[in-house]
Amino acid sequence: MTAQLESTQLTNIQLDKNTIRRRIAWRVAQEMDDGDIVNLGIGLPTLVANEVDKDVELLLQAENGLLGIDSLAIEQQSDEDLVNAGGQHITAIKGACYFNSADSFAIIRGGHVDATVLGALQVDQKGNLANWIIPGKMVPGMGGAMDLVVGAKRVIVAMEHTVKGNPKLLEECTLPLTATGQVDLIITEMGVFEITPEGMVMIELAPEFSIEDVQKATSARLIISSNLITMPTRC
Repeated sequence: MTAQLESTQLTNIQLDKNTIRRRIAWRVAQEMDDGDIVNLGIGLPTLVANEVDKDVELLLQAENGLLGIDSLAIEQQSDEDLVNAGGQHITAIKGACYFNSADSFAIIRGGHVDATVLGALQVDQKGNLANWIIPGKMVPGMGGAMDLVVGAKRVIVAMEHTVKGNPKLLEECTLPLTATGQVDLIITEMGVFEITPEGMVMIELAPEFSIEDVQKATSARLIISSNLITMPTRC
């Protein structure tokens, strides 16, 4: 089978879809510290559970009422009753805690989540996030993202840099917003970006790309950090 290639970067460089998603998930996992309580959103962020270093002791939380996710389950491990908020089968660590959704959202709204990792349709240079609807298309609704972006201490967006050749990092979001000014960090296959009062700052650059490549694939005006480093990658 031929791997699906993505030329979403608006450059001649192509990475297969699996490499893009694993690269992003692994880099997000490097943001996790011992003792953190972290919520992983549906979609790409769920892959982070498989990339967390086993030496890092953190607790992964799910909106449907679980504190202590281990990793996505392989078929042989699958427990039909054990799923994350996206309905994917998962495994749990020893000592995991199960509770109802009301308690789960009390944890989120009460400010007890150290970081949330969310996917996005668009993010802009002011830290505004759009990740719940494309007008005219059927979607399940807002979900827990609206609570996570204001309840978590840190909001990390994990997403592919473009979609069908169109930038997702914008000067201003054009889709209905999930929240305003809440995004702290954006991680894509092309680099790592911080949202600051001055704008969107690129702090890491993936080794395959140039600054010009990234700016071409980004409609927001990028500020290049004076301490810009090469983005560490595992794939």
